[in-house]
Amino acid sequence: MFKELHIRSSMNVKRIVSFLPSATELLYELGADHMIYGVTHECNYPPEASKKPRMISSTFDSEKLNSSEIDTMTCNLLKDGKDIFKLNEQALLNANPDLIISQTTCEVCAAHTNQVEKAVQILPKKPIIYSMDPHTLTEIISSISDITKIIGYEEKGKKLQKKLQNDIEQVKVTVGHKPKILAIEWVKPFFTAGHWVPEMIQTAGGENIISKPGEHSRKITIHEIMESDPDMIIIMPCGLDLPRTLKEYQKFLEDDKNWKQLRAVKDGNVFLVDADSYFSKPSIRTITGVQILAKIIHPEIFKLMSVPKNAFLQMK
Repeated sequence: MFKELHIRSSMNVKRIVSFLPSATELLYELGADHMIYGVTHECNYPPEASKKPRMISSTFDSEKLNSSEIDTMTCNLLKDGKDIFKLNEQALLNANPDLIISQTTCEVCAAHTNQVEKAVQILPKKPIIYSMDPHTLTEIISSISDITKIIGYEEKGKKLQKKLQNDIEQVKVTVGHKPKILAIEWVKPFFTAGHWVPEMIQTAGGENIISKPGEHSRKITIHEIMESDPDMIIIMPCGLDLPRTLKEYQKFLEDDKNWKQLRAVKDGNVFLVDADSYFSKPSIRTITGVQILAKIIHPEIFKLMSVPKNAFLQMK
């Protein structure tokens, strides 16, 4: 097992391998992309990141599977003690990193402890290991300090943190009515969105229901959804973009008898979002996700707020 990192400045890091898409995004935002010598198959933002050597790939092609099939596959792999991700050992040796950035939040979402341990075992020069484990917006923003301290970008990190905090403050409003919001992270089976998403909803002026800030996502039933009687439902399947989410909605929910009985569905208050870009990862783009939620929940207040194109879709 690798040793825990005690963060300090001037660690002389020149070569980085990122096992985490959100860390890759952050390094590009800081202008430290020249230090990246390896990424994962899921590091697709900004687009240039996909040109970096890939250290990690999936053991199955999720693009060819629907929500139910992906859930079955991952559950079976975890039950059998098999890896969801595989390490490209030769690519890692070529990268020869001084630093590997990983995560411990979710073993389904990104490369986890197993891949890090294998990496440490095969590398002749043992790299620094930094594992991110944010569960809230505050922790996402504070993690910038740790990474920038390690790579010597502290001043840029402070400026970025200040900007993100300002963006959040611009969204926070006092509203008389906070609609009950249910965020769904998977549709077959249903999972409620956890970690940072409840806080995002609350920041955007909604009352998050079922899940609590910082908690892990968990499986829920249609009956639990019906009992919670949300005013609004936001569908954000983990790792899926908007077109893929629409396909999943049409396949599993659009014609479902119980689903169509929900008040939010009858009122046309179901929204699909680009979860892969703005909600699934503990990245700085979750702040854009807060802005998107504000636009959805309080369109009359935030009608002038600009959000990325194709960030959400209302189902009517």
